[in-house]
Amino acid sequence: MAGAVTGLLLGGCSAPGADPASPPSSGPASAPPSSSARPVAGAAPATPLEPLPAGIPAALAGYYGQKLSWQSCDTGFECTTFKVPLDYANPGGGDISLTAARRPSDGSSKRIGSLLLNPGGPGGSAVEYLEAAAGGYDTGVRGAYDLVGLDPRGVGRSSPVGCLSGERMDAYTAVDITPDDQAETDALVKSDQEFADACRQASGDLLGHVSTVEAARDMDVLRALLGDDQLHYVGKSYGTYLGATYAGLFPARVGRLVLDGAMDPSLDSVAGNRTQAGGFETAWAAFAKDCVKRDGCPVGTTEQQAGERLDALFKSIDSQPLATNSDRRLTESQATTGVIEAMYAEFLWPELRSALTDARAGDGTGLLKLSDSYYNRADDGSYPNLMFANMAVNCLDLPAAFAAPADVQRAVPDFEQASPHFGRDMAWMALACGYWSVAATGAPHTVRAAGAAPIVVVGTVRDPATPYAWAQSLAGQLESGRLITYDGDGHTAYGRHNACVDGAVNRYLLTGQAPDNGLSCAK
Repeated sequence: MAGAVTGLLLGGCSAPGADPASPPSSGPASAPPSSSARPVAGAAPATPLEPLPAGIPAALAGYYGQKLSWQSCDTGFECTTFKVPLDYANPGGGDISLTAARRPSDGSSKRIGSLLLNPGGPGGSAVEYLEAAAGGYDTGVRGAYDLVGLDPRGVGRSSPVGCLSGERMDAYTAVDITPDDQAETDALVKSDQEFADACRQASGDLLGHVSTVEAARDMDVLRALLGDDQLHYVGKSYGTYLGATYAGLFPARVGRLVLDGAMDPSLDSVAGNRTQAGGFETAWAAFAKDCVKRDGCPVGTTEQQAGERLDALFKSIDSQPLATNSDRRLTESQATTGVIEAMYAEFLWPELRSALTDARAGDGTGLLKLSDSYYNRADDGSYPNLMFANMAVNCLDLPAAFAAPADVQRAVPDFEQASPHFGRDMAWMALACGYWSVAATGAPHTVRAAGAAPIVVVGTVRDPATPYAWAQSLAGQLESGRLITYDGDGHTAYGRHNACVDGAVNRYLLTGQAPDNGLSCAK
């Protein structure tokens, strides 16, 4: 779902249905793994991210000198809060409160320090991820580290961004994102504007201070408060963007960093959205190839037929939304989101086959369930602040892809070439930041992190949300980058029970021994 990308989240844990015991988590399947960076066509020129001064500025000394008080959380973990400046350029202008949780080391191994975890998004709660996934980490890792989840600023329990009520979010998720006429275009624009206005009204000044650079600086404050000289970190999906940003700003403080399901910070919003659309196309092709070999595949017996039937289903739902087992009807946008949701992990493919079977018979319940899972909609109709923070961070980190519907219409052919089934949707999704109330503070950049310790980057060849080419590019940018290639499906790889990937990453976390650059792991 999105970092460079607006409209889709990138967080591994954000993919609903993920096995909480498994830390969650492109190019054609036949493409040979490579450790070299491959620039993506259409990317805007990117400038290097410059490191911050090595010393702690006097104006920030009070923040770095706080004492953490850990208290028992409701879930049995320990929680704490600490303060950071709202605006690092004006530390005296007020502060905000951030929340972190930890699972202390069990003492079974020699203690290394704290290992910060981030599941992605942007907008995914690291606190909730820690509570769900800590037990799935390697026993040696759990013995050597205190596992720590910090909700980034604007997210979860850390001064969260607010936007729409549950009822208004239901309407927002149902709006047609592939407008066929002026009336539908106007409705989409109105929906984007209302979302942006609601976020501005509910969040105030915070909306201008939830960038990834600021979140990375917050992590450095926490590193110091935890008593660690270096930051040890596992970031998935958007968490790789956050981790790479930290490395670029504080290369001398890089400890053992794992960036799994990597984003490419050198891409602008247009190139990022377009290449991500290609990632979902690759994932759909893998699903279709598997489905058509099975009896009763709802999309036919050939891969071409599968694509044709999917397009026909979307077109039919666009004309006549489907009834469900609730008072909500399934719209085309929700049907598309439901299919996209199932691309995040192979274990969701059976659920998608069932949902497509039902949808072709006129019942949209299964696809609506998948769509709701994507948005983390609760049974009572409420939503977490995941999507609000997602939009806020994305729109601040990069200039908007498009300023008006005419810009999208010109770009649609290129998007559809990258992804015949999802390209048009993702082009229109990228319009949202064009109406944001706060100007972007970030821009495309490369991350060299000169002088940093080895940084492990993991890329999955058929990853839908973070295409494999992004991992190649990030590993190539980092002076000390080491690329692990997983020739598999789904979003992210570490903790998904591949002995090759897990073994290399765990060895690195426990010993500091980074794998050889270009290590390739088979499915």
